[in-house]
Amino acid sequence: MSRSKTLPPGGTAVGALNRLQAWRATRGHPVSALISQPEPRSTGSYARGFALLQGNYLFSAQIPTGPGTLWQVEAPDAAFLDEIHGFAWLDDLAAVGSPPARDLAQRWIADWFDRYGRGQGPGWRPELAGRRLIRLVHHALFLLRGQGAEAQNLYFEGLARQTLFLARRARSAPEGLPRFEALCGLVCAGLALEGMEARALAGIAALEREAAARIGAEGQIPSRNPEELLEIFCLLTWAAAAIEAAGRPPAPKLQAAIVRIAPVLRRLRHGDGGLARFHGGGPGIEGRLDQALRDSCVPARLSSGMAMGYGRLQAGRTDVIVDADPPAAGEAGAQAHASTLAFELTSGRRPVVVSCGTGRSFGDDWRRAGRSTPSHSVLCLDGASSSVQAARSETLAEIPRHTPHTLEEVSGGICFEGAHDGYQKRYGLTHARKLTLSRDGRSLSGEDLLLALNDGGKRRFDRASKAASRLGVPWRLRFHLHPDVRPDLDLARNSVTLTLLSGESWVFQPVGRFELTVEPSVWLERGRLKPASTKQLVLSGRAMEYATRIRWSFAKAEGTPLAIRDVPEEEAEAPATEVT
Repeated sequence: MSRSKTLPPGGTAVGALNRLQAWRATRGHPVSALISQPEPRSTGSYARGFALLQGNYLFSAQIPTGPGTLWQVEAPDAAFLDEIHGFAWLDDLAAVGSPPARDLAQRWIADWFDRYGRGQGPGWRPELAGRRLIRLVHHALFLLRGQGAEAQNLYFEGLARQTLFLARRARSAPEGLPRFEALCGLVCAGLALEGMEARALAGIAALEREAAARIGAEGQIPSRNPEELLEIFCLLTWAAAAIEAAGRPPAPKLQAAIVRIAPVLRRLRHGDGGLARFHGGGPGIEGRLDQALRDSCVPARLSSGMAMGYGRLQAGRTDVIVDADPPAAGEAGAQAHASTLAFELTSGRRPVVVSCGTGRSFGDDWRRAGRSTPSHSVLCLDGASSSVQAARSETLAEIPRHTPHTLEEVSGGICFEGAHDGYQKRYGLTHARKLTLSRDGRSLSGEDLLLALNDGGKRRFDRASKAASRLGVPWRLRFHLHPDVRPDLDLARNSVTLTLLSGESWVFQPVGRFELTVEPSVWLERGRLKPASTKQLVLSGRAMEYATRIRWSFAKAEGTPLAIRDVPEEEAEAPATEVT
């Protein structure tokens, strides 16, 4: 492809500005050296890197069609393009670290510079340029090894252009994670490259302002997405490390944001090391959370408590994380879930009760399904979600407005109580939930209430319960199980035994004669070609009166030991470490 300096036509006004500044960046003065040798802090997956070496290009749950290199294949969708132009695959190839992996990375990057390096193509958005630069700088020594002078000059020229582009466009990235990606890329590259110090200092000042403005006083972000918070946290720690490596004084507002975020992430971390899967977020890249917490050097705090609208109950080997607040409204809630009062339960390293997760990588239908209340471990009234998505927008048009909650220690353990009014307008009912985790972590007792609290609510409930010639309002209480959990239904005892891969067993049982079934469910996880099959426990009934009470419990089976050695064979010889 020719290296034309003509600005491509078309696109939005923002896209046109990006292309203009990308073109202008080609006229800047190139750098010729690194002034520091940064350590690779963005880590990848050996398995994914090995798959890339075999020609298996799986990005955004899509495999492209057509022969050729990564830049010649036919991309299935925009998400695929974002992934490949963000260069996260470079982390995976660096994780392999072999000469063939390095050769492949060098070829792909040289090809990208040749095809797109002068401002062409879909990769010239500030957030994508930021992601790219972070990887190119972190893995510089890996990439430059064995390269001749001409290849090294092209590499530095490419880094310089993208740094100049970010110096002009980083602040125009969308608020939230994209802007942090752009600014962090500017800081990391500007501090590492010869002659870019002034642009790096401007980037540090902008990053400090962004951290002070977007990270709340208690370490929260507007979207309430735990994985997004982790990614921002990693970016801030990488920027802080780059500042330290360059011998510059710490950025106080940056450090303050890191200190605010760390305890939030600790309370959103399950025993298996992954994050709670709510509001568009997954568990996070394996090991990234623990590494980021270690790098932050922020002392650990108490495990149980509230953080970013989530309650954490922890005792023994068991932790429970419950979504206590309403989902985010407006643009911050473009990926928000109707999950108020849903919870996840993990025993040691083994997830037990889960959310289905985000279906974003599997297409629009799965994305919408993953956001709905039935995809979470919570009560669902008449098949409806507690928050309603807008007809022509990704945002939620109706969300619960009143969500009181408390979390406190009681005589039997630790207790969460919460409620929401997401069903009041349609059914006149308030959903209240009480969760109590025993002091030894061996049992979780739950109570769900449906209440018509005032005369207006009672009238709406009466109308809803008589609609369509039916009696009462049907409800379903769901508990989605992780794919590794094996459920066995005992109809005689109206209970279900759950067997984990560790050999541990839990027993689920309702209090009362509610209908109990084991039904199909799905596990939506990025990196898979399609959703995985799993099971869900479902209690069913009808709200017939102004107050309906449903009680249930999860308890470890008799004879289950207090401690179970649950370590993979490859880790058996190494001392176990855990970040608390």
